[in-house]
Parts: sequence; C-alpha cells; structure tokens
Amino acid sequence: MKTPKIHPKVKSNLHPKSKHRERYNFEELIKSHSELAEFVKTNEYGDESIDFFNPEAVKALNTSLLKHFYDIGFWEIPKNYLCPPIPGRADYIHHIAQLLGESNYGKTPTGMDIKCLDIGVGANCIYPIVGNHEYQWSFIGADIDEKAIENAQNIIDQNKNLKGNIELRLQPKAKDLLYGIISKEEQIDITVCNPPFHSSAEEAAAGTQRKIKNLRGNKEVETAKNFGGTSNELWCEGGENKFVRNMARESKKFSTSCFWFTTLVSKQSNLKSIYKSLENEKAVEVKTIPMGQGNKTSRIVAWTFLTPTEQKEWRDSRWR
Repeated sequence: MKTPKIHPKVKSNLHPKSKHRERYNFEELIKSHSELAEFVKTNEYGDESIDFFNPEAVKALNTSLLKHFYDIGFWEIPKNYLCPPIPGRADYIHHIAQLLGESNYGKTPTGMDIKCLDIGVGANCIYPIVGNHEYQWSFIGADIDEKAIENAQNIIDQNKNLKGNIELRLQPKAKDLLYGIISKEEQIDITVCNPPFHSSAEEAAAGTQRKIKNLRGNKEVETAKNFGGTSNELWCEGGENKFVRNMARESKKFSTSCFWFTTLVSKQSNLKSIYKSLENEKAVEVKTIPMGQGNKTSRIVAWTFLTPTEQKEWRDSRWR
C-alpha cells in the first residue's frame, strides 16, 4: 500500500454552499443507495473509493448522491449517455444563484416564480434536479435528443417533488438553441448550458483517451467506452467556441425575455472570440465567473442585454 494521502477537510475550490465540499462518506451514501456498496473498495492509498472507469460504479455513486442530498427516489440514464459529476453541476447552480443575488440587492431570488432554462438538459436532468431542490426554482429543460427528453421526463414522473416544477421541450431544429424554445411573451430569469466541447467525433474520442490516460498515469488504454456521452453531448460543428457564439447571436433576439444568459466555457482560449461576439451583439454587461473542480479549471460566462433601468423593473416585478 502506498503512503496515505493527506486530504484537506474541505474542497475549498467548490462553492461555499456546495453539499460536496467534504470527502464522500461512503457509509452514509450506501445507506441511501445500497447498490453502491458493491463498487466501494479500498484503494492503494488506503482510502475508500470507487473505480471511476467503471460506468456502473459512477452511475451508482451519482444515484446515491441524488438520493442522499437532493431527495431523489429514482434516477436512471440510458447506456452511453452522459453521467455527469454532480459536484461540478451543483457548483454551477450555486454560482448562478449568487449571480442573481448580486443583481437583487444581495438576496438570491428563490421559489417557483424564478424560471431557469437548461439548454441541453440531457437524459440526466441534473441541473433542474439540483436547482429545484436548492432554490425551489422552476425549470425548462430543452434538448434536440428525443430519447434524452423521454428519459428526463421519466425521472420527473417518478419523483413527485419534481412534478410540476420542470417542463421539458424538444428542440425541433438541431442548429437552433433558443429559437423554438422560448415563447414570445415568456420571461426567463437565467439560463444554464454545458456546451459540447469538441468539434468532431474523432476529437471527442481522442479527448476521452487523453482524459483516461492522464487519470491512469499515462498507461495505455484500450477503450474510452467507460466515459459516457452521445455524439450531440460531446461534439458539434465548430465545438464549444462556435456553439457559444451562436448562443450569443440568438440571445440578442431574446434580449428582453431573459435577465442573465449563462454558459460554461471550458477552454480559456475560446474566451477572446466569445467576448468579441458579445461585444458585436451589444451585450450591456458581461461577467466571467471562475470555477474549479479537482485539477480542472473552468468558468461561467454570463451576459445581459438589460439596461440598469430595465434590470430594476425586472427585479421589482419578478423578484421578491
């Protein structure tokens, strides 16, 4: 056995409101989801852990986290669909809640009247689950994948605390993000989005192989199948850069329909062109919120087209 690692008491790079700042308590998580037990082993450092290369182990961990922290009784995703790390998804929700609070005299707006649009909700429905539990927001979840929408709807239907709080909408046109989703008179307080990172299937496969090799200490790997994700979840033409610039362009058409548009941007080198696109669309305010999980750094880019006067009117009419 290798020398035990010294772990900090809390993961300080996670948001202060995160439920995941402490190390996983597998004993408690197994109480919430007994199926996790078969995947928990003592690793070479003497720590309890799971094999993060085993998709069934990762899914069991996610299920236990959702049951233990977010009052979810049923959660299932189809094979090969994205099984996202919940601490990172929760961090995004807490950061945008803080952003809304900063726009509301320091008080985070909560309750069903606050509406969040998840662009690319996926089969996992994680952002609506976390946001509804933590802040009681209502959600619209949009996706181009009919199977993903059907699975997310099944999760909602089998959890009574989600019913009536999350509405799913199938995006009929694969190249559209907001068109066909936001109706003319609708008001959205904030959006979330986790864009496809890669620009091709080949790039996505190579990226997954690099991720696995890095985690395994550069050992050769035979397959990347343990990291889930369908093609539209992992890549799109032009990758993250083009996706976010398209979102910026479309968002201008909904400038008075949404207070804050936000998206994750994983690659720092994409920021310059994204900022330029937002400048071209005449965004009134742009903010960049740093995020970090483990060795990975990322950020949220947020923008609004509302003038200070319009922001005050929005606050006073919608946020109590």
